[in-house]
Amino acid sequence: MPRKMTQMLAAVFGAALVVLYVIPSVEASPAIPPALAALKADPAPKPAPAATFLDAQGHPQPLSAFKGRVVILNLWATWCAPCIAELPAVGKLAAALGDGKVAVVAVNASHDDAAKVADFLKSHGAGNLAVYRDPDLSVLTAFGSQGLPFSVVIDANGREIARASGPMKWDDPAAIAYFKALGSR
Repeated sequence: MPRKMTQMLAAVFGAALVVLYVIPSVEASPAIPPALAALKADPAPKPAPAATFLDAQGHPQPLSAFKGRVVILNLWATWCAPCIAELPAVGKLAAALGDGKVAVVAVNASHDDAAKVADFLKSHGAGNLAVYRDPDLSVLTAFGSQGLPFSVVIDANGREIARASGPMKWDDPAAIAYFKALGSR
């Protein structure tokens, strides 16, 4: 009987080792909070398109430059009422996340020059956001957006993991916690 018991314990121990060390762990994504209800997770993340926009100095800024960080890409325009309404919340989200592992990249999808975009952001409670512009709408086109505001969440590996059409409550405490959790993975 002791020999059978030893064999059984060895089998159980071996199975435990397989479960712990051989079977790859699946990292569960945090649940999307109600404040971000428009955000729909992609069950099969795919690489984000190669998209480039302009920085405040007019230099091309490839989206791939943010690889290694979670990116919240928010496309907006000065003429878009829902975009204007959510800009202060986008700015508050960026401030809450700081310069850590999550980057808030708010891109103006219109022909406005950098000075106008900077002034507009300041006058609408989002002066802390970097000035990014997409005057030829190439980013909007690359992601296949049909309207604004339009947002995409890209993981640190450059894969699109979620997208949303329409405004959201970016500065809701649950939304901030969600993005912090994504950045800590």
